[in-house]
Amino acid sequence: MKRLSFVFVLLFSVSLFAQQEVAYKFTDDIRLPVTSVKSQDQTGTCWAWSTVSFLESEMMRINGIKDPSKAIDLSPMYIVNKCYKDKAKNYVLWHGKVNFDEGGEPHDVICAIRKYGIVPMSVYKGINYGSNKFNHQELNSVLKAYLEKLAGENRLTTAWERGFDAIVDAYMGPTPGTFTYNGKQYTPQSFLKQVVKVNPDDYVAITSFTHHPFYKPFILEMPDNWAHQSAYNVPLDEMMQIIDNALENGYTVEWGADVSEPYFSIKGIAVVPKQAFDTVNGQIIPKPSSYRRGPKFDFTEVYEEMPITQELRQWAFEHYTTTDDHGMHIIGRAHDQNGTVFYIVKNSWKTNVGYDGYWYFSKNYVSYKTMSILVHKDVIPKDIRKKLGIK
Repeated sequence: MKRLSFVFVLLFSVSLFAQQEVAYKFTDDIRLPVTSVKSQDQTGTCWAWSTVSFLESEMMRINGIKDPSKAIDLSPMYIVNKCYKDKAKNYVLWHGKVNFDEGGEPHDVICAIRKYGIVPMSVYKGINYGSNKFNHQELNSVLKAYLEKLAGENRLTTAWERGFDAIVDAYMGPTPGTFTYNGKQYTPQSFLKQVVKVNPDDYVAITSFTHHPFYKPFILEMPDNWAHQSAYNVPLDEMMQIIDNALENGYTVEWGADVSEPYFSIKGIAVVPKQAFDTVNGQIIPKPSSYRRGPKFDFTEVYEEMPITQELRQWAFEHYTTTDDHGMHIIGRAHDQNGTVFYIVKNSWKTNVGYDGYWYFSKNYVSYKTMSILVHKDVIPKDIRKKLGIK
C-alpha cells in the first residue's frame, strides 16, 4: 500500500467536484471512537498511518477510553523508521530480488511493535528535513539508489547497514531508546505493554481469493508484501461477516483496498455502479474505460450497483484491476436514503477532502475491492475461527 501521486491528482480535483451536489444522504448506524484524522502528506506510508490509527482505537477500547481527546496519538513514523531498516536488510539478503519502496502492509506494523514497541507521536514525529509536513520523496530516492548499488556488488562491507541506518536517521531523526511521558520513563517496549496494552499476537489478517484453499493461510501476492507474511483465506461472505461482527461488537477494522477506480470519489464516496460493467462471453467484467482511473462518476445521482461475487473479485485481482493501493481504517457503518449499507472509513489524507477526512464506502465496494483486513482475533465468529484453527 503506497497511495501517493494518485492522492494529489485527487486533491487537485476537489475544486472541480465541490460545486456539484452529492445525491447520497447518509445516516450513521455505528460510529466507534477514533483519534483525529492526520495526513500522511507526501509519503507512501498509508499502511503505517492506517494501522497505527487502528491500534489507537484498540488502545482506547482496551483501556476503556471513550473520549478521543484523552487518547494518545501514536507515532506512525517510528514504525516507518524501523521498517525501512528491516526492509533494507531483507532486500540485501535477497540480492535485490524483492521489493523495496515506501509501501508496506498492516502486518508490518504488528511485527514492528512486537519487535520494537511503540512511542507517542509527541515523542517521535519523524521529520528532520526542514519541513513541517511529511515528505519522503527525496529520502525514498536516496535509499533505493543506495540499496540498488549494494545489490550489484559481489561482496558487501561491514559498513553498509550502518550507512543505511544513518541516512534514515538523518532524514527522520534517531528513534528513542528511552523517553519520558507524563512524568514517567519508558522504553518503547514498556510503553506498549504498560500504557498501550495491545498484544501483537491478538491480531490476524483475513483475505478472500480462490487461487488458494479457503481456511488456510497463504502469502498474498502483492509487491508491498515484502515480508511475505500470510493472511487467512475465507469465502467472501465470511470476510464481510467478520467486518460486521467487529463493528457490532465495538471493534474497528484495518482495511487494505484498491481506490484507483473512477467510482471512488474525492467527495468521500465510493460505490460500484452497474454501468461500469459489461458481459463478455457470458462473464461479467469491468468495461475497459471504467477502471484504472477512467471517466469519473460525479455522484450527482444514486447509482444502481453491481452485485459482487467471488468470481468477479477474483477476475479483478488476476487482471490487475484490483491492486494493493491504499490502507484505511473502517470505524463504523451507515446507510443511505435507500437503505444501502455503507462503511465509514477514516482516511490519512487531509480533512478538507471527503467528509472531513472520512469516506463512505458501499458494502459492494468493500466486497469487491478489499485486498485484506486486519482484525482482533476475538471478532472472528466462533464457527469461522474453528475452521481457521485460531485459538
